[in-house]
Amino acid sequence: MKTATLLLCVFTACALAQHPELKTGPNADLGGALLMPAGDEWNRDVSKDEVDPLSDAIIAAIGAEKGLHEDFGLVWQGQPGGIPYYVVSGDQPKVPVIFREAKDESDPGPYPIPPDAWIEGGSQSDGDRHVLVLDKDNWKLYEIYRAFPLSGGKEWQAYSGSVFDLKAPKPRPAGWTSADAAGLPIMPGLARYDEICGTKKLAHALRFTVKKSRRAYVPPATHFASPHKDDNLPPMGMRVRLKASFDTSRFSGAAKVILEGLKTHGMILADNGGDWFISGAPDDRWHHEELLPIRQVKGRELEVVKMGPMTTR
Repeated sequence: MKTATLLLCVFTACALAQHPELKTGPNADLGGALLMPAGDEWNRDVSKDEVDPLSDAIIAAIGAEKGLHEDFGLVWQGQPGGIPYYVVSGDQPKVPVIFREAKDESDPGPYPIPPDAWIEGGSQSDGDRHVLVLDKDNWKLYEIYRAFPLSGGKEWQAYSGSVFDLKAPKPRPAGWTSADAAGLPIMPGLARYDEICGTKKLAHALRFTVKKSRRAYVPPATHFASPHKDDNLPPMGMRVRLKASFDTSRFSGAAKVILEGLKTHGMILADNGGDWFISGAPDDRWHHEELLPIRQVKGRELEVVKMGPMTTR
């Protein structure tokens, strides 16, 4: 009995201290840690998967001659480009979040959002205004969209929000959004400096956007955000990868790490935005000129990984 109790205590202690070595704060270095379990869809090796029959048509619809574009690592309108996040400990006080437009598809608060949480685009932004918070001790992710602090951050107002248990993540209910158009978590799909330039290995799929998506979604997505029904437009959740035949030997540094990762894990369509725009987290250590070479890679060098069942309702 004593042995069983001891083992239970040890297990509980481990469960409550998932990553005690991580620092807290805005865009804290994660040391290359994978956010999702090894077998999760975000981390899956898709290099051997079949090509979707609609691949050529979809690539053409997005832009076969358009290049990849890094949506991070630069300054845009006076603010660091990218989607920021905040790492907190398990004792971070939770505050109420008032959901407006997508209240019925949002996970209710409270959320452990610090009053000085970094809002995407800055406090004056009229854009997506994402706020992402990672609880390093309970290994949970809290994300809200169109976030506005009230009463100095004692509570928040948002369009939508979602909570993901990163130890055992579950998809959103069918038809539900999240803080992202596709109903997916955002943070696991961001390009982070600690991976790209730290461990020098990209071990998960990246998040990307297109200007015009289809009124449809495929797994792992659970939601669409478009009125367009053209079969050649990309559905939310669609994954593309860099063709195995693409020669990356002329690339180096951060650009090469990203491109090699796109061969293995690809990138998942998660929102509407710029065509072939890849999402990443802000970090003062990015050297933008090291990322620019990925723009040489055109849409025709990509292919759509065979898609699963499509929801179009």
